[in-house]
Formats: sequence, structure tokens, C-alpha cells
Amino acid sequence: MPDAIAVEALSKRYGDVHALDDLDLTVEQGTVVGLLGPNGAGKTTVIRILATLLRPDSGSVRICGIDALREPERVRPHIGLTGQYAAVDEKLTGFENLRMLGRLFRSGRAESRRRADELLAEFGLADAAARLVRTYSGGMRRRLDLAASLIARPEVIFLDEPTTGLDPRSRSAIWRIVADLAAAGTTVLLTTQYLEEADRLADTVAVVDHGAVIARGTPEELKDRVGGERLEIRLDDAAQYERAERAIRGVVDGSPCAHDGEGRMTVAVTGGALLMPALVRELDAAKVLVVDMVVRRPTLDDAFFALTEQRETPAPDADPAPPRPDAEHVTAVAAGRTDKR
Repeated sequence: MPDAIAVEALSKRYGDVHALDDLDLTVEQGTVVGLLGPNGAGKTTVIRILATLLRPDSGSVRICGIDALREPERVRPHIGLTGQYAAVDEKLTGFENLRMLGRLFRSGRAESRRRADELLAEFGLADAAARLVRTYSGGMRRRLDLAASLIARPEVIFLDEPTTGLDPRSRSAIWRIVADLAAAGTTVLLTTQYLEEADRLADTVAVVDHGAVIARGTPEELKDRVGGERLEIRLDDAAQYERAERAIRGVVDGSPCAHDGEGRMTVAVTGGALLMPALVRELDAAKVLVVDMVVRRPTLDDAFFALTEQRETPAPDADPAPPRPDAEHVTAVAAGRTDKR
């Protein structure tokens, strides 16, 4: 499958700060890639460069086979962007926002109206189409913002923390929309602070730190890098730790135990579910009272912390927050102007 996005040796500096440091990234056509990293890692800088809103100091960017640095105007019809802030006009209705963007993308009046109606229905906003956007909830604004980025049916869409600040129900609605986009063949590059979101939506995850990709793989592959299963036990009495450790080692030979001094223990295991009956018998024979015992696989959170904590020095604030986009900025991009890059 061809790459929809191909980035090589991308660098960007702000004074003495390296926002991006020879970053490489590829995204296959029709896949969802989650871009994760600590604050200041360079994620938003990557998105802004790919969206042709910012020029790098060096490197190359190809989107849908087009050189995005040499021919940004050719790239823009192929891409859509939903930034960290909803960039819709609060003084217009939902329908008027989408119709206006359709016209800026040079669609005819009838097609702009038809596309606006289609997207409002698809995103569950048809009943609010005639309402001013300033009356929308946060979740409704984000859905409208995402709909706006799809006006021109882009092949590639960039989602920069699209669910930040949303309640669980609104976040779940955005997840369904992103999953539907991917199922329809749209390529999605997603930055998020919610690792559960990346775990659920992303085919591949790239972890960015200090302006470079430090790890890449499927969510399961990154979890496996942390280690296998872990047995977590909570004792009724922390004083029973030594007895519990001896009992566990009788079943889980050679695996180190860790404890927090308050009765909670963790031990690395393989095939933990099969070991549970034997462990229960050994602990019972040792007269160890267990409050809770569970086998747990590493989460993407565990993988993220393990990967980023390997970096010895803290990252500077290398990803300056972009100005909050307003309607004029969005319409300028839609119309193909470059004076605000």
C-alpha cells in the first residue's frame, strides 16, 4: 500500500529550541496513525507543517505523492485539518459555516448546500443546523469542526487533539466518526493526550520525544516492549509479604517480585491465567490472606511512560502553542491564500 504521508529529516527551530530534530514519519494510505508524545515533543509543529501552515527549516514532505514544500497549493485540496481549537464562526449557524467553506473551496451554490446538509446529517447536527454556533455545546462544536475539515472530501485528514476537554459521551461520538472515516479509506494522522484513544483508533502509533520519533509500532507491539503479563496481588496484611513472596516463587520460578510496603505486590508472569489456581493453593497453604489478585497486560500508558522516561533530560517547551485559529484564518487556508503560513 503506498504512503499517503512521507516525511524525511524534518527539522524546525525556534531560537535555541529544536522543535523537530530530523524527524522521519510515514503513514500508509487508508490507515490511522497516532502521534503521541509529552507536551513540547513537537507533535503540533509536525501537524502545522504537514497542513502547509508552517515551513520547516529543512527536510522533505510528500503528501499523496506531492512535494508539500514546493507545491503547497497542490496539496491543500487533498488534506483536511481539525486543530486543537474549534475553528468555526460562532456568529453563523452550523449550516452557514459549512456552506461558506464549500463556496471557498469553489463548489457551486447547489453543491455547497447539498454537501453542508449531508455532513450535518452524518455528524448528528441536522436538528441544530439553523442554530448559531455560539449556542452549541463543546462536543457539537468539535463535530462541526471535524465536518468542516471534510467539506472537500480530503484523502488525508490531520486531527490535532480532537477530543481534548470533551465529556466521555462526546469523545465516544468523535471516536465513532474517526473509525468511520478510516473504514471509508481516509488516511488519518491523529495527535492525542488520551492514550486509550490511540489504542482504540490507531493502526500504528509513533512516539515523539525531543522532536524525533523514538518508537513506532502497533499498540500491541509497543505494549510488548514493556514486558509480558504482570500478576498484581493485594494482601490483607502487609506484614505477610515475605510469606507471600515465598509462596509465589514456588509457582513462578525466578521471577522478581516488587511491593510497595502497603500489601500490594507485582510479579512478572507468563500464562498468568493458567497459574492462578496453583498460586491460590500456595498462598492458602502459606496462610496468606489475599484481598485481590489479577493478571494484567501492559497498557499503552505503560508503554508510553517506559519509552519517554528513557530520555534522560527533560524536553524544553519545544512546541509553542499556535495562536487560536479564527474563522478568517480557516477561510484563508480554504481559499488557498498563503500569507498566514
